[in-house]
This record gives sequence, structure tokens and C-alpha cells, in this order.
Amino acid sequence: MNNKITNTRVYNSEEFKQANIKLVLRTVHDVLKERGYDPVIQIVGYIITNDPAYISSYKGARTLIQTVERDEILKELVRSYLKQE
Repeated sequence: MNNKITNTRVYNSEEFKQANIKLVLRTVHDVLKERGYDPVIQIVGYIITNDPAYISSYKGARTLIQTVERDEILKELVRSYLKQE
């Protein structure tokens, strides 16, 4: 008989959301770079204009970035930037 005690883990949904945004941005960045685009310029263009044409549809990158609200992307970018300073 296994007497190991298991603890209930509490997950923070905000942490999951932040991790998802980072994963989406990293994935889109890598796809854009693979296609020969400047990922930073393309992502900024998308965020400013809300025009999905800035993001290549290659490997589903356009669909992927649209799964995250632009304001959430901006919040995560600012949060990450300020955390590094």
C-alpha cells in the first residue's frame, strides 16, 4: 500500500495566461523569423493596427496570435520589460 501523501496544488490562472501569451509570442516570432520577416516589426504592426495581415499564416501563426487579445499582449510585454530592469 502506498502511504505517500499527495497535496492539492493550487494553480493561478493569471500565471497560465501569462505563460500562454509568452508561448504564443515566441512561436509567432520564430515562424516570422523562419519566413524571413523581422518579427518585432511585424508583431508591432499587428498590435498597433489590429491587421492580421502583418502576421504570416505560415504554420498557423496568424490564427495563433489572434487567440490572444492585443491588450493582453501589451500588458505582458510591459510586465516582462519592467521585470527585467
